[in-house]
Amino acid sequence: MTAFLAKRIAVGLLTLIVASIVVFAVLEIVPGDPAQLMLGMNATDEALAALREQMGLNQPVVARYLGWAGGLLVGDFGRSFTYSSPVIELIAERAVVSLPLALMALILSTAIAIPVGLFAAARRGKAADTLAMGAAQFGVAVPNFWFALILIYVFAVWLRLVPAGGFSGWENGLISGLRALLLPAIALALPQAAILARVTRSALLEVLGEDYIRTARAKGMPRGAVLWRHALRNAMIPVLTILGLQFAFLLAGTIIIENVFYLPGLGRLVFQAITQRDLIVVEGVVMLLVASVVFVNIVVDICYALVDPRLRTR
Repeated sequence: MTAFLAKRIAVGLLTLIVASIVVFAVLEIVPGDPAQLMLGMNATDEALAALREQMGLNQPVVARYLGWAGGLLVGDFGRSFTYSSPVIELIAERAVVSLPLALMALILSTAIAIPVGLFAAARRGKAADTLAMGAAQFGVAVPNFWFALILIYVFAVWLRLVPAGGFSGWENGLISGLRALLLPAIALALPQAAILARVTRSALLEVLGEDYIRTARAKGMPRGAVLWRHALRNAMIPVLTILGLQFAFLLAGTIIIENVFYLPGLGRLVFQAITQRDLIVVEGVVMLLVASVVFVNIVVDICYALVDPRLRTR
């Protein structure tokens, strides 16, 4: 198990190094002068030169990358020139919205998808299976921002059960914060639940044809027990793969949803930073998202090993 973990961590670190190079390079080749865009077309040459000096734009590309990457290693993400504050503080302020939102969406997605996948697999070829998979296909096809607009109209405008947008902060109470994040979480969760339900059904159908499942049924084990205790566990590897990918997608996919619901999260921070050409903020947030993806993938690999002990020797 130790060798298994060491190998996964080494791959994760290599991924972070490659990702940092790609992120830095992509933002470097974006056309336009960041100093000119930030100060405007009427800025004086002296002001532009001072800002370029402050931003380090007059240094060689390699020196800028090494300085930026070295800062990441010690938790120094640089300083935002738009907000005049350290990037790590901006990320910490916004993460208390985006992270709970992504976790809520992941919990809702899993709570919906696995029972639906089990329900459809147990009734393969029947009307209930067709109906469930038809609904899942609809969920895959429809973008999450469309769900967001429908949810706002129904539950915020028409029924007036939850706020249509904004976030008052966790200091006003846990219930208030969860109410503000409920509709965004549902809008994020529904398309992902549709994907996960289809994967769960397919994995279960493959497992249900195995000999040990037929043996369990022949021994008189109840159908529900066969599905939950035997079939689902052995079908979990593809399901865990999708869950790991979904958390990363949910965390990164909050850009649209946070703007629809006017939430002060990481997604809105990235959107504003791109608009204002605050590249140091964009680089910091993107690398944080990459690191979260790598971390989640390592956790998923550990879950693989727990579900299937044969993987621990690879």
